[in-house]
Amino acid sequence: MLYDSSAYTECQARPEAPLYHGGVLKNQALVQPRGRIATTNSALYTPALMLHNLTGGTVYCFSSWVKIKGADSSLIRASLAGEDLHECVGSVIAKRGCWSFLKGGFVISSSSNFSLLYFHYQNAEEKDISIEIASASLQPFTSQQWEKNRQLRINAERKRVVTLHVSDKQGDRVEGALVQVQQISKDFPLGSAIASTVLGNQPYQNWFVKRFNAAVFENELKWNATEHEPGKVNYTIPDQMLEFVRANQIISRGHNIFWENPKFAPPWVRNLSDHDLESAINFRIQSLMKNYKDEFINWDVNNEMLHFDFYEQRLGPNASLRLFEMAHQSDPLATLFMNEFNVVETCADYHSTVDAYISRLRELKLNGVSMGGIGLQGHFTRPNPPLIRAVLDKLATLHLPIWLTEVDVNKKFDMETQALYLEEVLREGFSHPSVNGIMLWTAHHPNGCYQMCLTDNDFHNLPAGDVVDKLLMEWQTGEIEGLTDERGSYSFNGFLGEYKVSVKYGNQTASSTFSLNRGGETRHFSIQL
Repeated sequence: MLYDSSAYTECQARPEAPLYHGGVLKNQALVQPRGRIATTNSALYTPALMLHNLTGGTVYCFSSWVKIKGADSSLIRASLAGEDLHECVGSVIAKRGCWSFLKGGFVISSSSNFSLLYFHYQNAEEKDISIEIASASLQPFTSQQWEKNRQLRINAERKRVVTLHVSDKQGDRVEGALVQVQQISKDFPLGSAIASTVLGNQPYQNWFVKRFNAAVFENELKWNATEHEPGKVNYTIPDQMLEFVRANQIISRGHNIFWENPKFAPPWVRNLSDHDLESAINFRIQSLMKNYKDEFINWDVNNEMLHFDFYEQRLGPNASLRLFEMAHQSDPLATLFMNEFNVVETCADYHSTVDAYISRLRELKLNGVSMGGIGLQGHFTRPNPPLIRAVLDKLATLHLPIWLTEVDVNKKFDMETQALYLEEVLREGFSHPSVNGIMLWTAHHPNGCYQMCLTDNDFHNLPAGDVVDKLLMEWQTGEIEGLTDERGSYSFNGFLGEYKVSVKYGNQTASSTFSLNRGGETRHFSIQL
């Protein structure tokens, strides 16, 4: 059973056919539960699907088309209710007069004889809304099938077949030549946040450089860290951190220029008049971007715009547009990102549903913003793999690079459980073709990390660090060798990145380097002895 990555983000006159021909819901009718279903916000009458004999550990992918009456638009959620269970499994902003696509899913920890999958609106005040459902589908995957689908996508998107051709100077093929290949760098950015604690800390630096090819500064670039008093900037610490990553050929993300949550603005900024706030914003962008132009591959321009609106409340609804415009003018080669939490982690946060994110992105682009990337923070409690994949599928329809920018697992779990959940998240991210990079939010601090540490204070791996090392090893080609065939060729399937190749035949040797980039065709590379 192959996973269906189909997704739709435009409201349509007619619903598409159900994915997987409906799966286990084929020919099943909706029911109207008698009585009320308790939810966290209200108790509602809703259309629902009765689910029998769900299996613990099975991955269930759910989708449907939704249309409403009684309002122009409304956030509609699909939730699963059962014994000791109430969980959001998908959401969509549905509209009057056309069909919107909801995609999600769930994994339950233990088997259930009977569960109810029901649809409901956000607020009890919307009681006049009626919900119509079409083309509902529920497709189960065993854990083995789900992992097989991940591997198929990794092989297709993160690897490429190479054929090396060995010949002599006369152009004759050389059979039996020893070919040795080594991957020397990786194409996919997988990194972590670092803090000022990395400076002068050789064990930390050695541990980090051995593993990661990307970094982001945890707090050191933020406005409240660099400008404690109006007009007096201090970039000493981030400058030193940038020297460290440059010296080790590590790429870096810029995080962040502004943050809509006023709690994280410099205290003096919160009390400025509107005119003085405009001036302070202009100075912040000009100072920061002048100092770091071309240094960072992308920038989180205005952090958490879906949850907070400090600048827009103060300066008007177009404030974010101006922030993005100024950032692009100051550093036109950097990719500009929105960066949000609870988009991919859950569908229970009405501020940051996948449709709300898409709507805001489209609004910015419509107004001329040079929006280049989608930032998903990824602060997880218990991850929901089919929901993660469904959210990524919908965002992928925008054809923008997606980064998981701040991945960690809540510290309420023990370290072994954190590691287990982290592996699920990393495998989902790496296997999705639209994810262009993953950053862990695991900057080391002697008194504890934000939510999850990879090492102890002596830089010995904790369980989450072991997971990272296991996946880094799994997602690299390593060193391979073999002999050329009768056509003078040697082929292998390698992860994308840079390679060094050495060829030996008798007393003749040759060496070279080549790159493996994305592409469906076999990469051919010739070496002459």
